[in-house]
Amino acid sequence: MDWGTDLWDQYDVIDKHTQSGLELVEKYVKFVKERTEIEQNYAKQLRNLTKKYHPKRGSREELECRFSNHQAFLDILNEMNDYAGQRELIAENMMMNICIELTKYLQELKMERKTHLSEAKKAQQSLESTYKQLDSSKKRFEREWREAEKSAQYAEKTDQDINATKADVEKAKQQAHMRAHIADECKNDYAAQLQKYNKEQSQFYFSDMPLIFNKLQDMDERRVKKLAQGYVLFSDTEKQVTPIIGKCLEGITKAGANVNERNDSIALIEQHKSGFERPGDLDFEDYSQGINRASSDSSLGTLSTPKGPLELLGKNKSKPFWLFAKKSKRFTPERILVSPTVSEDFGHLPPEQRRKRLQQKLDDIGKELQKEVDQSEALGKMKDVYEKNPQMGDPASLAPQITQTAQNMERLRGEFNKYELWLTEAGGRGDPLLRRDTSRDDTHRSHSFNNNGSTHESCSPDGAQSDEGTPDPSQAIYAEFDDEFEEEELVPPIGQCTAMYNFPGASEGTIAMQEGEVLSVVEEDKGDGWTRVRRANGDEGYIPTSYVSISLGK
Repeated sequence: MDWGTDLWDQYDVIDKHTQSGLELVEKYVKFVKERTEIEQNYAKQLRNLTKKYHPKRGSREELECRFSNHQAFLDILNEMNDYAGQRELIAENMMMNICIELTKYLQELKMERKTHLSEAKKAQQSLESTYKQLDSSKKRFEREWREAEKSAQYAEKTDQDINATKADVEKAKQQAHMRAHIADECKNDYAAQLQKYNKEQSQFYFSDMPLIFNKLQDMDERRVKKLAQGYVLFSDTEKQVTPIIGKCLEGITKAGANVNERNDSIALIEQHKSGFERPGDLDFEDYSQGINRASSDSSLGTLSTPKGPLELLGKNKSKPFWLFAKKSKRFTPERILVSPTVSEDFGHLPPEQRRKRLQQKLDDIGKELQKEVDQSEALGKMKDVYEKNPQMGDPASLAPQITQTAQNMERLRGEFNKYELWLTEAGGRGDPLLRRDTSRDDTHRSHSFNNNGSTHESCSPDGAQSDEGTPDPSQAIYAEFDDEFEEEELVPPIGQCTAMYNFPGASEGTIAMQEGEVLSVVEEDKGDGWTRVRRANGDEGYIPTSYVSISLGK
């Protein structure tokens, strides 16, 4: 079934139907555009909402994010911000894949429909023109036939008239014959026009218009198919981001599940525990006793002094410590802690908080000191290589870096000892293992890698020069460093390497190798240009990384 066969006489219906289909496409495009505007406004409102409740940098809310319930709320805000981004993505994809595509396709359909209707109009006009010619020839034939009939009747009447002359009779017959001839020509023309019109009419109704109607049908079916795809995209566009939206919602659920009320309570304790002792009982001051007033007042005044945080902070000792004091402009314990004088030893903090800050400072200094120790070791190795292989570089060029590293280490050791002393005074203890290791490593390096290549006297951990005649137990540890290193359990290799060049290995800690020799890699290059390797016989040492081809994980 097709329009050309079954709807051959329904031109107006087809015209209205195709126009209605195009209007539906246009209506759907407007609908999707309004949907995208809603999505964009929704996303914008969500972003503004998350921005409104997101804690500002350095604010009290940001500091409280160490608690799990505050952090969970922050995670929810972040997930909602990501969710808003997905809503924006939905709007963008709908605009690109539906609105723009359908609008472009709609313009093409309008042009195609206009072309088909124009062809139908031309065919209709051609048929109407032929019909007009047919009607004209028919009317002419009718008129000429009547005139010929009248001429024939007049000739017959003249011929029967006895009063008519022969010339009149001949003239009437000639006129009748001429009219009959003209009528025959009109008849033939009318027959030709009729045949032509019937042929064109058959072409119009059985070929031209059915073809145009079928083209319009094909166009309309393609429109319906494209519109159906747009309907599907309306859903698929959101389905594509549904997994990500699901992850955002899962993140919100996870944020709620990660809230731990017990850990929040512990975190509050760790953050605000002062370490003060609770105030003791106040003694009775008996003013009724007149004897030894001065002595009594002195003793009672001494006994009545409260033992609490105010005493430790050096403030008013004649008033008790009120736990729930009202905020006012008067001198209160709360105002004591509002704007304390910050000191380097954190003495302005309560004991417990001071110990934590000092321990944190020690850890930071220890990390910096370890970096300087590693840098010193790398520079020492590089200097030995330059001394043994002058073509690789000038050892003197490393002197400024070695000196600067040594000064940094000395400065950090001094700060470490200072903060460790303060921590001991505060009732805590430092990290003696870290201090011993960093001091030992630094002292060991100071023997091997100094500015002029000679061995200097070792330094004590606090930076002072040790007496040569006074034995230092730590020096024995430093002297036995290599022996301890050899007695450690062998580290399993992490790969292999093949020597590309010969290396003499004349420096301390290095190992010689020949071109093509295969060695086991024990420790990767840490950025100093050296790799630790081991032979099959157990010999270990460092080699230049650029001298070998390394293959890890074998």
